[in-house]
Amino acid sequence: MARAISWLPLVSMMLLMANAPVAGAADNFLTGVVVETNADGQQEYSLTLQILALMSLLTMLPALLLMMTSFARIIIVLSILRQAIGTNQTPPNQVLLGLALFLTLFIMAPVFTQINDQAIQPYLNDQADFTQAFEVAQQPLRAFMLKQTRESDIELFAQISGEQELDGPESVPMQLLIPAFLTSELKTAFQIGFLLFVPFVVIDLVVASVLMSMGMMMLSPMMISLPFKIMMFVLIDGWALVLGTLAGSFYT
Repeated sequence: MARAISWLPLVSMMLLMANAPVAGAADNFLTGVVVETNADGQQEYSLTLQILALMSLLTMLPALLLMMTSFARIIIVLSILRQAIGTNQTPPNQVLLGLALFLTLFIMAPVFTQINDQAIQPYLNDQADFTQAFEVAQQPLRAFMLKQTRESDIELFAQISGEQELDGPESVPMQLLIPAFLTSELKTAFQIGFLLFVPFVVIDLVVASVLMSMGMMMLSPMMISLPFKIMMFVLIDGWALVLGTLAGSFYT
């Protein structure tokens, strides 16, 4: 399915070329692909180009989901939690990905609602052109990303790119903001994962010490500590605490 989607832009362009008139002047070739300049200096793109751009964005949807939403932090924390408990394949990857996806949709719902109200609906109702809708759609997403991004990470990528003069958050370009946001998400995810790991390590140390004192050195401590870690996690309602903490970390 992913392979088929990746071919959509190329297939669309080939269909446009196939439907173009074979005979005729050069200025009639690909008449559907038109960029016009209005009297006020703004450019308008033909419907064909707009559809081609939207189909191209669909191929980048997985990357955008990973780099510009809360998905990366959630899936990393859940993976570290599974490793800390000691159940390497439980819950399975499909369950963790589904949980991370729907929690991401829950967290990003206010941002997606603003994008729909301010950009998509005006574009569908012919109240704004494609360029204006695209610019407006970036603003709620930029605000969310800036709120979660550390200033030190923005300064780091500004130094790497050579853009030393940034007047404020509004002047941070998207090509700089996206890697800075993803770096901050990785830092935050590992900080939360460390705090989750500590209680389970304590249980492992206690069980290992007890087994050593009893002379049972050949018995794996993981075999004994795993039921205790699962029981502790269930008794404190661990899933609700972890998911609630993850969701709340984006609104503080």
